[in-house]
Amino acid sequence: MERAEILKRVIGILTEAQEIRRAAEAGEDEDLPGTGPDVVTQLLNEMLPSIRVPADAAPEEVARTIALALGPALQSMVAGFTLAFTSLALAMESGRPDASATEVLRTLALQIEAGLFDEGA
Repeated sequence: MERAEILKRVIGILTEAQEIRRAAEAGEDEDLPGTGPDVVTQLLNEMLPSIRVPADAAPEEVARTIALALGPALQSMVAGFTLAFTSLALAMESGRPDASATEVLRTLALQIEAGLFDEGA
């Protein structure tokens, strides 16, 4: 999965989490799809690459293969959550009463779509 796609997926997860929280506060959480533990499994399946290791691989080769495959994806996921958290924190610290979390995430998604956070930019 491309870096920009991972960033957008992170924003989607955070936006979805807000909807789940709002529904739970309103007592509507039983009707929401995807609020169980399978959401985390689905997220990981979408964002992490599949890894194939030969059956006769030595433990060192298995470890190296897994690290090489998962490293970039995990780094992008952490970067995405960090970027979203920082953006939300900066908006909150700015004291703008009109800056909702939804609007901050929407703006961040538009910036990602415009290539503002592309690698090398």
